[in-house]
Amino acid sequence: MSDTPAAPADSQSVRAAHEAPNVFLVVVDNSPEMKVALRWACLRARRTGGRVGLLRVIDKADFQHWAAVGNLMREEARQEAERLLMEYAGLAMQIHGGAPILYIREGDIKNSVVDLIDEEPQIRTLVLAASASGKGPGPIVSHLMKKLIGGLRIPVTVVPGGLSDAQIDALT
Repeated sequence: MSDTPAAPADSQSVRAAHEAPNVFLVVVDNSPEMKVALRWACLRARRTGGRVGLLRVIDKADFQHWAAVGNLMREEARQEAERLLMEYAGLAMQIHGGAPILYIREGDIKNSVVDLIDEEPQIRTLVLAASASGKGPGPIVSHLMKKLIGGLRIPVTVVPGGLSDAQIDALT
């Protein structure tokens, strides 16, 4: 055990991370319950002085033999991700009152979520909505609960996907 105090830069970095507003991260996918998670995150962020982060993960184009096709597919996927993020950013601004932080990642959605959380210290809560279909909680929720939840550095809030806006408003 060392009695040497931490270097000033280390303590400043830690202090800066703690002073940054909490970011409530929402994964933007095509599920109907994603809007429930978004509303929950926006209201929690507004009430706590935090921010909302929106993550869209696009599939990695795997056309090694047809590089031009792969590049075109990647560009189209990125443009669609940007369009979708802007759409939900507008909704987040209406609910929260502030602009969200937008993230686009390429690759596997489950790994991308974990990697982003590890890389961005201001992300303090991951907000997901469970599927309301009755066929299980959804792939991201299932993956995190089974394999990763104990290893994440932040809490995960799983909101029931069938909540109405009025129910969310009453709960947050």
